[in-house]
Amino acid sequence: MVKTLADRKRKWLDFMDPGSDERTIFLVNTDAEGPGPRPLPQPRLLKERVEWAYENYGAQLSRMEWLRDDRVPALEPYTGTEIFAEAFGCKVHYPDNDMPFALPKYFSAAEAAEMKVPGVHDTPLHDLFETARRLRQKAGEGAALRLPDVQSPLDIAALILYKEEFYSAMVEAPELIRELAAKAQALLTAFLDEWFREFGSAYIAHFPDYYMEGGVTLSEDEIGAFSPAMFNDFCLGTLNALSDRYGGIGIHTCADSEHQWENIKKVKGLRLLNFVRSADGIRESFECFGGAVAHWPIVNGSPDLESDPQWLSACPDNVHAVITYRAKTRRAAAETARRAEELCARRRAANV
Repeated sequence: MVKTLADRKRKWLDFMDPGSDERTIFLVNTDAEGPGPRPLPQPRLLKERVEWAYENYGAQLSRMEWLRDDRVPALEPYTGTEIFAEAFGCKVHYPDNDMPFALPKYFSAAEAAEMKVPGVHDTPLHDLFETARRLRQKAGEGAALRLPDVQSPLDIAALILYKEEFYSAMVEAPELIRELAAKAQALLTAFLDEWFREFGSAYIAHFPDYYMEGGVTLSEDEIGAFSPAMFNDFCLGTLNALSDRYGGIGIHTCADSEHQWENIKKVKGLRLLNFVRSADGIRESFECFGGAVAHWPIVNGSPDLESDPQWLSACPDNVHAVITYRAKTRRAAAETARRAEELCARRRAANV
């Protein structure tokens, strides 16, 4: 029996409800019947990127017929981390074999304080709207879109200002960093307001690829480099404001963030947390957050595992967790999905 798109969406929403018995989401990553390697997000490859995204969406729809995992197919107007920094005037470096990244525009916090907030369509962000429109025209209005790479306001500010100066100014001129982050937040919210207005608030997070209805998802990767007191000063208010504005929030961080976990608990409307840690670190995050928020754990160096992740045996019954697998062939993927469904049923029954 095919697991319908409506079934998959409903399961994700139940999974993110801490009071639900839906404790486990699973995805099987496979190249079977896929479109091949993804072109790098470079302007000169726009045509190839649109074609790849459309073919990939079609492959995901096709896999729904035989692969009973929980993936929600989506169109991907994918980017690197550079998009909002570029909108503020940063130059972008495009490596031949890796993702693009922004180069700092300012080398002093005082100089950065003069930065103006541009209009969304006066920047290359305009091209993202055009790309998303082209994809929707090809696939139909009902197709879900994956959100472009959204960095937190502080992370955007850290790309715009030379990093050594950025961290020094957090101590020596914190008001300038707050002002820089506030300008990044102004552009980010203007972009998201228009994006959700045009394309809807049901979407796939940029990373990892979970389904959302309402809310916002973003990366908060600088938090490993400063103290919990600085998190409260520079991050907490912004994250709560974004969560309030959009109706919830999902946070990814690949930083060494354990010292910030108690503060992350203060973020309102948390839907899902994605930590990239060691297996021991994943277990510690389960102990810290418990069943209060859904988890998508990624073990360092092993985003896809052939069998149950190392941490799963230590996953408490009350924890809502995403499990990812990799299978090389269609047959192996279908069998992996069958075993994963049995695991989901066992964990669900343990909580009834």
